[in-house]
Amino acid sequence: MRRTTLPALVAAALVLALALPARADDPRRTPVVLAVERVSPAVVNITTSRVVQAVPDPFGGAFSGPAYERFLREFGIERMPRKAQSLGSGVIIDGARGFVLTNAHVINGATEISVRLKDGRELAAQVKGSDPDRDLAVLQVERAGSLPQAEMGDSTDLLIGETVIAIGNPYGFTHTVTTGVISAVGRSVGTSDEVLSDLIQTDTAINPGNSGGPLLNILGQVIGINTAIHAEASGIGFAIPINKAKRVVAELINQGHVTPVWLGLFGQDLDQPTASYLGLKSPRGLLVTDLHAGGPAQRAGLAPGDVILTLNGRGVDDRDHFLSLMLDVGPGDSVRLGVSRQGRETTLQAKAQALDDAAVAALVDEHWGFAADQRRPRTGILVGRVAPNGPAARIGLKPGDILHQIGNQSLETPDDLARAFTRYHLHNTLLLSVQRGRALYHVRMAL
Repeated sequence: MRRTTLPALVAAALVLALALPARADDPRRTPVVLAVERVSPAVVNITTSRVVQAVPDPFGGAFSGPAYERFLREFGIERMPRKAQSLGSGVIIDGARGFVLTNAHVINGATEISVRLKDGRELAAQVKGSDPDRDLAVLQVERAGSLPQAEMGDSTDLLIGETVIAIGNPYGFTHTVTTGVISAVGRSVGTSDEVLSDLIQTDTAINPGNSGGPLLNILGQVIGINTAIHAEASGIGFAIPINKAKRVVAELINQGHVTPVWLGLFGQDLDQPTASYLGLKSPRGLLVTDLHAGGPAQRAGLAPGDVILTLNGRGVDDRDHFLSLMLDVGPGDSVRLGVSRQGRETTLQAKAQALDDAAVAALVDEHWGFAADQRRPRTGILVGRVAPNGPAARIGLKPGDILHQIGNQSLETPDDLARAFTRYHLHNTLLLSVQRGRALYHVRMAL
């Protein structure tokens, strides 16, 4: 009679256990496990490729930046190309149409994008729309068929201390799961280019490669999109609330960009002497210095000398914080402004005005002193009319010049000019990258 060895019995038992369906009352199948099983098929690994230029530099490193690279290409100066790749995460929000939600910085500058599903499929994707100011982008997977999708939850009723789950691809380790709690909501985080506001703070481990992946509640619903890591501390990560993302996603899918809005006001930061003179205890808020005639702020009763302390109930720290809070406002939305006027606090209601191309062109002409020509150069925006004695004329800008950049905003389309205006219309000076003939200049324009 043949004797069965102990290892063989163990192997047979393991095969039998794997073949049996999981017990519903298995204590290991916690809500976290169930949520991960439900959502992980809709989480994707995003790989992007872009062509970058390497040395040698024909000008010995004297210039750098996107505007300089475009200037070189304009005149056929090609530096040795190489292909760079980066990794990120995303989540499928519409399986039938193949829409993937991720961060804008994950796909910024990409020439090729591919997404890899948990089942091993790798599919090409195109950018449906991207909004760098809100760090959100929507991709559309090509020839996908029907894909799994995650359920978008509600981020308006988040509980401090509730369990949350992150799924992503940190350092290329696909479908890594980490858990933690919601540490705080309504956080603001400054980056090198901007301030991101109204973020969810979590102690869930979020590492490079997690960006763009979902933050889930215990029900397996997407409540946020992981977007940032606090560089100087461990255990601090941030996510964009999903309700904030929903409006942005709708505009990116329908029109490829988010319509900028403004309130028709100009202002500046406070210093302590000015704050004391105005009866304020601290130099926090936005000092209103001027109003656009007939704009929303003027119609709401705002006046120069007012200090905006809150926007929709959230404290305003300074000019940049005010602009970041405005990113949460959509066209036609009612904005509640808490205002200090001559030492007395009051509340005013203003309706945000959408800025289409025509409105932006008129505002740029009126406040910055130039108009863009409708003709399109290979790169940048062509300067048309320059208003006599305006800010642009005072720095010597001329018709025929090509603007490549305003501040940190590269210029390729009218949408980019609109984004630059909404981002910098409160600034007292603007740094412009200007091409005239074969020369590239960086000039500072006082407003």
